[in-house]
Amino acid sequence: MIKFLSQLLDFIYKKRCYFCSSSKENSLMCSSCYDEQEFLQEKVLKYIDNVPVYSAMIYKDNIQKLIRGLKYHNQKELAVFQAKLMYDYWQKLEVSKNDFVIVPVPLFVSREKKRKYNQMMLVAQEFSKLTGYKVNNELVKRVKNTKPQYKLSKKERKENLHNAFEYNPHHYNGEKLLIIDDILTTGSTMEEIIKTFQNAKVNDLTIFVTSCTEFNLN
Repeated sequence: MIKFLSQLLDFIYKKRCYFCSSSKENSLMCSSCYDEQEFLQEKVLKYIDNVPVYSAMIYKDNIQKLIRGLKYHNQKELAVFQAKLMYDYWQKLEVSKNDFVIVPVPLFVSREKKRKYNQMMLVAQEFSKLTGYKVNNELVKRVKNTKPQYKLSKKERKENLHNAFEYNPHHYNGEKLLIIDDILTTGSTMEEIIKTFQNAKVNDLTIFVTSCTEFNLN
């Protein structure tokens, strides 16, 4: 009976693609929009303090809409598609053969309460299902309520993020860490997280972001 009612509700309130509004597949991201996504070359995008950074895509068009929808518009189901796109790229990399623990970039507690979720934790959980990697969201905490980064210059971003994170050694057992985030802009957030780990002598780090700005391709 419950299954029947669920199917009936799905029929009545058929999902539309968040990107093209098609209701043919009853999905928040239809296969056509999914297949249109273009991936970057399967190689290291750049190094930040000797830590390799990988990015699956460029932050534009539907990827920008996906990230913003999940992050700001309560479209939590988009985490599934964001994780799958990341996985499609990740599994082509040689580094993916290693075993990692996933560390999603944390939000400050008040911001997470206001949003009611950390979008990267949702993505991490879905990415974990695909890779088999465990998730550790206790290893690093955001202890400073930073301003939104997009309004700040590179210098202001660094000042804004100074001492923003705190490492918890009781939750680390020597694993390789895969730090994930949705977008790499100037790299200031990653610089600060990397510094937090390296100051604690934790150096087995890899960064993987869903997307990056075109600035990072230069």
